[in-house]
Amino acid sequence: MEKANLDWEKIPFSYKKTDGHLEYRFSDGKWDEGVVVKDDTISLNIAATCLHYGQECFEGLKVFEGKDRQALVFRIDENAKRLAGSARKILMEEVPEKMFIDSIYKLVKLNRRFIPPHGSGASLYIRPLLLGISPIIGVKPSTEYLYLVFSTPVGPYFPTGLKPIKLLVEESIDRAAPGGVGDVKVGGNYAAGLRATHKAKDLGYNEVLYLDAKEKKYIDESGPANFFGITKDGKYVTPDSNSILPSITNMSLRVLAEEMGLKVEKRPMRVEEIFNLKEAGCCGTAAVITPVKSITCRDKTVTYSERDEIGPVCKELYEKLTAIQLGLAEDKYGWVREIPLD
Repeated sequence: MEKANLDWEKIPFSYKKTDGHLEYRFSDGKWDEGVVVKDDTISLNIAATCLHYGQECFEGLKVFEGKDRQALVFRIDENAKRLAGSARKILMEEVPEKMFIDSIYKLVKLNRRFIPPHGSGASLYIRPLLLGISPIIGVKPSTEYLYLVFSTPVGPYFPTGLKPIKLLVEESIDRAAPGGVGDVKVGGNYAAGLRATHKAKDLGYNEVLYLDAKEKKYIDESGPANFFGITKDGKYVTPDSNSILPSITNMSLRVLAEEMGLKVEKRPMRVEEIFNLKEAGCCGTAAVITPVKSITCRDKTVTYSERDEIGPVCKELYEKLTAIQLGLAEDKYGWVREIPLD
């Protein structure tokens, strides 16, 4: 099958309609078999719980083309588990792991001509989305659910690619509270952070770095991604908090960091520690790794890269992870699966 007619090396990280998406509905205690939908709109009751009470959660993962034109997906089982965890926390019906994986396989096969070519720097982004759709006015869980999964070809999340970004420590706006839903992938977390990101960009920064909502002493995460730092004595340190989304990318980087001889520490990370790091980065499915040029905290700025270059440890971690994702390096952990296209 011929590829879609796109300028693959210049596509942005934005939505583009593909050949269709999949929809599954839960009612009367069971999921249906799902249908292919060519349109890219959905119809919802005006009283649906997802619209009024935030009963919705989602995932994000990428499919890459290998050197032999095979479709490769990274740690899909972890995405399935994380969506199930999000659903449980806000009292939604879980999507079974087999159904989740099968839906993505079917979707990728349906939209195979939109998988960017190997070496283009782009990927096919997959967005599974779970919505409460029962028309309910009182505050209570839905009894019916819509699970849909769509795809779109994307370029890098940050248009500058691996060019380091500037972060601003945010102290007046909280993304999530302890005991809340910061550790699951629900839309409300991102809505809560829009003000902070908008403010940071107005001030000339690329993103924010949140502190814990309770004491304002510890780093939580960046706007769209987890945060990690490389210490001067060879440690990979990343914050531990019950308000942080458990990043599958971060989980994988910690394994690779240990392979590289770094001591890995996932622990509460005081904000003052930013001044003792030699490198810092943001990590997540969308960006993979985005190196940090500088962090401004109150009236002080620490700079990690004077020449807008990625640090050597971040660079090696990025290259190791992307080589596995693209099928160019040994996958001894079984992270990558090939999606059958025939």
